[in-house]
Amino acid sequence: MLKTDLLFESLVLLLKENPLLAFFLPIWLLKGGKANLKYQIAERVELDAKLIPLRNDLLEYIAEQRRSGRTIILATATQEKLAKCMADHLGVFDAVIASDPETNLKGQAKRQALLSLFGERGFDYAGNDHSDLEIWKHANGAILVGVSRRILDQVKRSRIPVLAVFTKQELSLRTCARALRIHQWTKNLLIFVPIIAAHQLADLALLLKNFLAFAAFSLCASSVYLLNDMFDLAADRQHPSKKKRPFACGEIGLDTGAVAVTILLALAFSVAVQVGPEFLLLLLGYFILTVLYTFKLKKVVLVDVMLLASLYTMRVLGGGVATGIQPSFWLLSFSMFLFLSLAMMKRCAELMKMCQIGDGSPAGRGYISSDLATLSSLGIASGYLSVLVLALYLHSEHALSSYSHPRVLWLVLPFYLYWISRMWMAAARGKMHDDPLVYALTERVNQWIWLLAVFLLILGF
Repeated sequence: MLKTDLLFESLVLLLKENPLLAFFLPIWLLKGGKANLKYQIAERVELDAKLIPLRNDLLEYIAEQRRSGRTIILATATQEKLAKCMADHLGVFDAVIASDPETNLKGQAKRQALLSLFGERGFDYAGNDHSDLEIWKHANGAILVGVSRRILDQVKRSRIPVLAVFTKQELSLRTCARALRIHQWTKNLLIFVPIIAAHQLADLALLLKNFLAFAAFSLCASSVYLLNDMFDLAADRQHPSKKKRPFACGEIGLDTGAVAVTILLALAFSVAVQVGPEFLLLLLGYFILTVLYTFKLKKVVLVDVMLLASLYTMRVLGGGVATGIQPSFWLLSFSMFLFLSLAMMKRCAELMKMCQIGDGSPAGRGYISSDLATLSSLGIASGYLSVLVLALYLHSEHALSSYSHPRVLWLVLPFYLYWISRMWMAAARGKMHDDPLVYALTERVNQWIWLLAVFLLILGF
């Protein structure tokens, strides 16, 4: 009936509110089995039933059966507190039987409960799990909801009458790419900045190190995107565009997400080992900071944008560590001011969207609508400071000694000044995507500006 699993939903909510409770999970399981584990989790969380993604096709079928005069019972292995919460919200059930602190109502336990209420062949049953086979064998008919091919074959071999079939939406490559946010990997191109600034692109050994570092950061970043989406479900489901994300709308299950996070992290750190121990430590630090951001710091006003700017700069540092090229003071200063401006631009875009739909505070953030003017001023100031740092750099001994025609590089300044101003104008007009850096790399006019800047840099060599 749901496009998600309430056990995983409640577990994620529990760990988000208090990560230390993870240490109690095995204790609860050993003390009273899965029934006690579900009870302990459910007692500590409050689930918003209105935000849970539903299978509307099955709900319409259930409502139609109820209108025809049939009794509808919600029989579920979900803990009874959560089951009753969903039943009250949906309003199509005459009664609820669910797991209690002593009994996990699944498989044989559920079969016995239904047989005691309705007798042999006295009910039709809708299910989707392998454990439901035991129930279907004693039911009058089976309603198959998103079952696998293997379960479908077993139902056919058991000659169980099938009353209705609701197909399962297959997981597509496009959905996986959306969940991993492959398009966000463009931000990891910052790893190549040190090798470009040092004019070492012709060194194939260093270039290979850079590509490995890019792969490690991309895999690690995708694991964090998955974690962020899994632990930010409530906020995403209330957002006008984020509610379409695979976890928020139920296209990918949280259990699948947990497995994917583990695999991605294993791959990321395996690649990082090939780059070197210092890069491995930096990537570990990046992962820890992003997890802290996901769980806590994204709600702390100004700290969140400063941390986002630091994470961008860590990509530049990662490229330097991978290749052994030390980023200059000028590059790091420029990066911090620029990325702080982009981070504030991101928050302004989110806040403006929420204001447009009548919500003065983005869900899961610490900002309110009255912060928009201040945040914009701070972000624009930071962006213009990055222009000043670039201007001072072009007049420094470092630039004069690094380029054959340093005066040509002064032509980059008006283009860069125009770009940062145009970006903030786009944000003010509500045209900014959720991530300004991705917008900067994908929007056509921005691409032309960057191409002209690169052309001038080449002339400066």
